[in-house]
Amino acid sequence: MSKRMFVKGNEAVALGALAAKCQCYFGYPITPQNDIPEFMSRELPKRGGEFVQAESEIAAANMLLGAAAAGIRAMTSSSSPGISLKQEAISYMAGSELPGVIVNMNRGGPGLGDIGPSQGDYFQATKGGGHGDYRLLVLAPGTVQEAYDLTIQSFDLAFKYRNPVMILGDAILGQMKEPITPWEPQIEPEAGKNWHLDGANQREPRIIKSLYLEDGALAAHNLKLAQKYEQMKEEIRFEEFLTEDASLIIVAYGSIGRIVKSTIRKLRTLGHKVGLIRPITLYPFPSEVLFSLAKQGKKFLTIEHNLGQMVEDVQLAICQVAKTEFYGHLPGNLPTPNDFEQPILNALEK
Repeated sequence: MSKRMFVKGNEAVALGALAAKCQCYFGYPITPQNDIPEFMSRELPKRGGEFVQAESEIAAANMLLGAAAAGIRAMTSSSSPGISLKQEAISYMAGSELPGVIVNMNRGGPGLGDIGPSQGDYFQATKGGGHGDYRLLVLAPGTVQEAYDLTIQSFDLAFKYRNPVMILGDAILGQMKEPITPWEPQIEPEAGKNWHLDGANQREPRIIKSLYLEDGALAAHNLKLAQKYEQMKEEIRFEEFLTEDASLIIVAYGSIGRIVKSTIRKLRTLGHKVGLIRPITLYPFPSEVLFSLAKQGKKFLTIEHNLGQMVEDVQLAICQVAKTEFYGHLPGNLPTPNDFEQPILNALEK
């Protein structure tokens, strides 16, 4: 698969899932991610997979849990309010150590909000979202090619850590079209997959659960999960753009990071030394690279399409030696590179 294709971000996610040998998709329609279930409903059965439009988002998430317990590569997708409805099942999956891929094409909120782009679900995605102490590995593509690439990789990561993985996009990424170069991954059988439920034929029964009632059992289980989340730091990814000589570092992710990059290019032509760190893994967060830049005396500005969420992680990363300014582009308004010029110039002057 080396031929270039011109596709939407949503379609790139679906194509990536198919390339990763996703066997089951469970979903429920909501804008702006409807291209994903539409695409999967047409193409997944052609490849021997199962597509189910569930009766609700809650049902779709619990179907994902069931498929994951059977060791099947499976995915669900939705947009903000729909992801909120899936949180109980996602917590159960994390507690039961089950792999699965969840796609959120973030829309405006809170509540029903609108169908436009937003980054208001950062807290929900990176801080657990549901009940209990758990984490998702969260990937934030900034291009349609990355939407394809990271979706493929999310399936491998889900099985590597036996944990749900979230792709966090937004309405900009989901609806824009760009050329991509598809590629076929080498799918290796999951080594030592001796945990899934496939019928206790000539073996001892297995139990998958998130309920631990024995004295000390839940504490031990949470410690085990915490150690796994620590190991996820091996997966930290980010884009670094023109930071070496920059006096001001912009931190922005996803489609906003991409738009800010255009602003930086323009400001560079005017002599302003501005650079960018674009986190690709939102959890685990690339704290060390930010701390390293902060120790060099650089200033920081965090830009998000919300009222301020990732900025808390940026500040935690650099708080020993620096602080970050913040600019939030309000959800409901579609940003352009020009919108970020004055906030960046203001930060440079401080």
